[in-house]
Amino acid sequence: MDLPRIFTIREHDFRIHNPFTPGKFADLGQALRLAPGTRVLDLASGSGELLCTWARDHDITGTGVDISTVFTEHARARAAELAVGDRVTFVHGDASGFVADEPVDLASCVGATWIGGGVASTIDLLSRSLRPGGLMLIGEPYWRQPVPDQETSEGCGASSPDDFLVLPELIEQFGELGCDVVEMVLADQDSWDRYQAAQWLNLRRWLDQNPDDDLATEVRTELDTEPARYTRYQREYLGWGVFALMLR
Repeated sequence: MDLPRIFTIREHDFRIHNPFTPGKFADLGQALRLAPGTRVLDLASGSGELLCTWARDHDITGTGVDISTVFTEHARARAAELAVGDRVTFVHGDASGFVADEPVDLASCVGATWIGGGVASTIDLLSRSLRPGGLMLIGEPYWRQPVPDQETSEGCGASSPDDFLVLPELIEQFGELGCDVVEMVLADQDSWDRYQAAQWLNLRRWLDQNPDDDLATEVRTELDTEPARYTRYQREYLGWGVFALMLR
């Protein structure tokens, strides 16, 4: 049980596996007014930056669950680096069915609602671990503007324009699912650039070091096509944000 190798080739040295910057994670932690001792469950926790930095900055405690062996080890190393290993724990496992043993104050899935099969089912999954009155965090893409055609949606990594909603419709969807939106922090084009473009350097350096690897052709093709695809489609049309929700 692990992520395909191509993910760790692209993002092997990333601390954040989505189009957020450390500053945006800090802004989100401040906006949520996290009290010391807040208990957090982070599903698809990646390299653990959310839990580790919030443990350092806000004295939260928490558990992260992620399918990647590489990123889980990175998360444990980050916890040791920030001296928060006594407050956060990282579990290698399938987050799609993970429910906390005891209710938590904040349950998050930042950028991986595929673990539940979409926004609605991921909210349902998070709610099973959440105490009454607790917070949920959902990280989710949205269209920055209406998508004109199928080619553009596929250029953004979607199968059709219906895969995502424009931002007001996404906010309305949360309401239809019985949630109040109580905070949000959005990625911008600069943070998208940092996330996407940093992958290209990793791909090129890996390819230079591994020209005969079985994945070399796939990596070469990706490096040939991704910069133009991203700048032609995704940078203009695809947004992303983290939304804080409370059940009504």
